[in-house]
Amino acid sequence: MMPRLSLGSRLALLFAACTAVVSLTAGILFSRASATHFIELDQQLLNSRLSLLRQMLEGVDDPASLAPRLPALQTELSHQADLAVRIRGRDGRIWFDSQTGLPDSPQVLGLTTLHSSGVDFRSLCVNLNGGDAQLTLFLDITHHQHFLQRMQQLIWLTVGLSALATALLGAWAARSGLRPLRQMGEVASGVSARSLTTRLPEGQMPVELAELAQTVNAMLERLDDAFQRLSAFSADIAHELRTPLSNLLTHTQVTLTRPRSLDEYREALHSNLEELQWMAQLVNDMLYLAKADHGLLMPSRQQLALEDEADALLEYYAPLAEDAEVNLSREGQAPLAGDRHMLRRALSNLLDNALRFTPAGGEIRVTIEQRQDGVRLQVANRGEPIDPALLPKLFDRFYRADPARREGSSEHAGLGLAITRSIVQAHGGNIRGESAGGWTRFVIDLPTV
Repeated sequence: MMPRLSLGSRLALLFAACTAVVSLTAGILFSRASATHFIELDQQLLNSRLSLLRQMLEGVDDPASLAPRLPALQTELSHQADLAVRIRGRDGRIWFDSQTGLPDSPQVLGLTTLHSSGVDFRSLCVNLNGGDAQLTLFLDITHHQHFLQRMQQLIWLTVGLSALATALLGAWAARSGLRPLRQMGEVASGVSARSLTTRLPEGQMPVELAELAQTVNAMLERLDDAFQRLSAFSADIAHELRTPLSNLLTHTQVTLTRPRSLDEYREALHSNLEELQWMAQLVNDMLYLAKADHGLLMPSRQQLALEDEADALLEYYAPLAEDAEVNLSREGQAPLAGDRHMLRRALSNLLDNALRFTPAGGEIRVTIEQRQDGVRLQVANRGEPIDPALLPKLFDRFYRADPARREGSSEHAGLGLAITRSIVQAHGGNIRGESAGGWTRFVIDLPTV
């Protein structure tokens, strides 16, 4: 199996082939043009001599009438050594040859090229005196042919040298031009979990590679961001699980330190059950988010009345709101094709989040609005304002606006808003947070289709 050629070698060979083809084509065209030019010159010369010879041979119709004119004819031909004349009769018999060794010319009228004894001739054959005889002029063109042969040799030599020079120059140019690609390869080979911050110098790249360098840098940026998120997520989930596992371990160890009554064991198991249920819910939520990250959330499409779904959830949360002295209300209505279970879970997460951060005597409003491009659903609650810089981070996993971790709480892991965003995105919508004028709002825009 032949080894594959590198891109630089391919470009060098391509340059050489193109140069060879161009040089060869130019040489052939020049050679043909030169040959045509020589033919035209020879014909002009033969035509000029032909008119004079016809005058000298006027009235010649047999060898007897030719004999008195031969001295003058030979004298005229002696002035041009490379010109020879043959006169033959209608029957093909030669009446006169001005030189020995002339080629056997066919009795064909017109201009032809002949070769005899290493000498090349251009011959012009015409009828003499009304067709009784034929006059053939021979012009020695050997020097023309030698010139054309040398020119062809020079053409082939030029083609070869041009191809070789272009191959070498092409290899150097290709190697220089492909240096940015080698830099990309070096950067790509050096990318690892510990070196995701390396970037390609876009400003030093050629125009053709600047866009590719920008794309590679954007990819590295995404990889770096994803890796940082994954590292933070791994640390957060380990932190979240460490507390309930530690509680379970400690509580179980204390329970086993001495014999206890059945009621005490039952109480210990119920306490462990609460922690295990929370851990199971956390794992289920993480699996749900993993499916969303891989595009595996496929919501069903059934016609829903959003006002009915909101009212059902408000009725569910009414006892909790009453205990917290929070007023619940809903405004507006709109139909939507979506997954009832997923949309209820998203709205339930928003209501649960609003109840936890709404002070006593506050209010939670659910607003449904039919728009031209879809449906807008808002959940707003009164409470402490949130820094606008923190609003986008609220949808990150395990994020809490309060930097102090609540080690003793395992009720809320900070996944509700992340799950809500995944559900909204699975329906082709988007969600954002707003906080102004004493109100915090979560706005969901969903398409109607």
